Amino acid sequence: MSEDYFEYQHTVGFEDTNLVGNVYYVNYLRWQGRCRELFLKQKAPGVLADIQHDLKLFTLKVDCEFFAEITAFDELSIRMRLSELGQTQLEFTFDYVKVNGDGAETLVARGRQRIACMRGPNTATVPSLIPADLARALEPYATTGRQLTGRPA
Repeated sequence: MSEDYFEYQHTVGFEDTNLVGNVYYVNYLRWQGRCRELFLKQKAPGVLADIQHDLKLFTLKVDCEFFAEITAFDELSIRMRLSELGQTQLEFTFDYVKVNGDGAETLVARGRQRIACMRGPNTATVPSLIPADLARALEPYATTGRQLTGRPA
């Protein structure tokens, strides 16, 4: 595992494919969510406890650009990086890398996900500062060369 991305490894199954045999596009978005959830579980468990109270992580925008097809039993590495950190919102990028048996890697897709932190009851949620625990856990995964904006020192 690299120090600049959080990695979720996935073996494509038949349930991930469509009738033609390639991966149905919505699964790429599911894998983004799964990668984010595993990050929270492994690197920021305190945030999960906060979610049990009143923290909400709203997905505002999600996209994925496809470069190559993948099929059942392909081995994938979904690599999440932090590309932007504001006061109440953050953005992740995801590289979907097919890992061949010989160790060769092929970038098959790239995605993004914008998240807003909110608090309050479901009928009256308001923007909330990104929890300090989450910001600290994300530091090692920040995209190099891009200034992260809006965070108080």
